Amino acid sequence: MYYNENTIIYQNGQFVKASEAKTDLYSQSLHYGYAVFEGIRSYKTASGETKIFKEVVHYERLKKSALALNMPYPFDTGELVAATYKVLEQNNLQDAYIRPLVYAPANMSFNKNTESFIVIEAWEMGLFLGDKLLRVMTSSFQRPNPKGFKIEAKATGHYVNSILASQEAKANGFDEALLTDMNGFAAEGPGANMFYEKDSKLFTPSLGNILPGITRATVLEICAEHQIEVEEKLFTTDEIKQQADTAFYCGTAAEIVGWQSLDDVEFKKPWNETVSALVQKAYKAKVLDTAYIVNRR
Repeated sequence: MYYNENTIIYQNGQFVKASEAKTDLYSQSLHYGYAVFEGIRSYKTASGETKIFKEVVHYERLKKSALALNMPYPFDTGELVAATYKVLEQNNLQDAYIRPLVYAPANMSFNKNTESFIVIEAWEMGLFLGDKLLRVMTSSFQRPNPKGFKIEAKATGHYVNSILASQEAKANGFDEALLTDMNGFAAEGPGANMFYEKDSKLFTPSLGNILPGITRATVLEICAEHQIEVEEKLFTTDEIKQQADTAFYCGTAAEIVGWQSLDDVEFKKPWNETVSALVQKAYKAKVLDTAYIVNRR
């Protein structure tokens, strides 16, 4: 699914076959979840060229995540961007998902490492959460306490929480989960930020207990560009169910995908009649490098 005998990856300055790449089974990353990563998308644009969306922003966040976790980071953003385009080229990929991962050496102690390693992988990816509106379930799992983790870092170990929440939702017949924070406020999905809409205004959880997503920031940019009012605040899942006209997830893999319901409470406004649907179209135009004018009449 992700690679075959011909797939090429970038590993520590070299382009190698994925099937021949090696890593240390005594790595802190494998044993303790001590690694950081990014999820990046590339697209075949309207001109036919391959474009990686916000590649510099992603690699700068990768650096911040590594430094937040005290991981050495000797890598240059420009070199990593060039290597990523080379990985896409060598694998004949345009519409792809890109996964850079900074991982630790063999170290069974908790002492600080003196080196880090990096790999950049890519594979073809369509719609991560499908093309239908999602049935979302409030998870029994909460987001990690930000006093216990560097919650702003995109660390591999954090995603055990996401896997548990997503698996729970699917086992109960839902498409995806919504996690709350330690105080019971709506936070985010297993791999995406969330917004809800009321009377053509968007609301999204405040920073502090969520990952500050790059797609989330892009949605805020789109709202500013098209005079769509948006407010960052704390709110409960009950508020969503009682007040929202609609809601959506946004993330690099998920892009922007609308919700049908939360805990089987369906939203009253048809998705295609919402401001959220206009934001979805504007986002698609932005990543494909085409023009899109939001018409709210």
